[in-house]
Amino acid sequence: MTSPVPSPSAASVLDLAPVLPVVVLADAADAVPLARALVAGGLPAIEVTLRTPAALDAVRAISTGVPGAVVGAGTVITPGQVDACAAAGARFLVSPGWTEALLEAMRGSGVPFLPGVSTTSEVVALLERGVREMKFFPAQAAGGTPYLRSLAGPLPQARFCPTGGIGPGTAPEYLALPNVGCVGGSWMVPADAVAAGDWDRIEELARAAAGLGAPVRDAGGTCR
Repeated sequence: MTSPVPSPSAASVLDLAPVLPVVVLADAADAVPLARALVAGGLPAIEVTLRTPAALDAVRAISTGVPGAVVGAGTVITPGQVDACAAAGARFLVSPGWTEALLEAMRGSGVPFLPGVSTTSEVVALLERGVREMKFFPAQAAGGTPYLRSLAGPLPQARFCPTGGIGPGTAPEYLALPNVGCVGGSWMVPADAVAAGDWDRIEELARAAAGLGAPVRDAGGTCR
């Protein structure tokens, strides 16, 4: 089963942009200008991680204050967090892993979700439950592009957003794989730029990240 459509113009959150920014915000006041910079740079999907007390307020601020953004919540690990994120306006959910209880809660929320996997058995278990779109985490540590490439043959129905240790130098290698829709990363939202409110720099980095997917689409002839 493919989770619900996040926007009228895309089949899933994996198709909104080649890179999904993974954002950690200590101050919710930074959420709107940061999101505007990312959207202006061509990265409309934004994952705000639940690593700080400001995270839910940041999700709420982006969902109401930046119409062009598709804001989601990451590091979702409990059913209670699923409910809180949906109530805050999250339009997709991302988890580093999954349990039956968490999967049931995410499915019941009506919000698109990417449960985390790092082994073939986890992928097969999710496919068995009708879930075809997943987060591959921690990508580099769990085998990187060779691992994902090896899954494409026997499990072509599974699509991934690899996250963890990926930067602008390695992202194109992932995006060239047939089973990768987008990659997650934080290099376009460096902590010093966020602290300084340097939104122009973040917009520039976002624009460069958004361009990483263009050669892949041209060469492969398919739109991610």
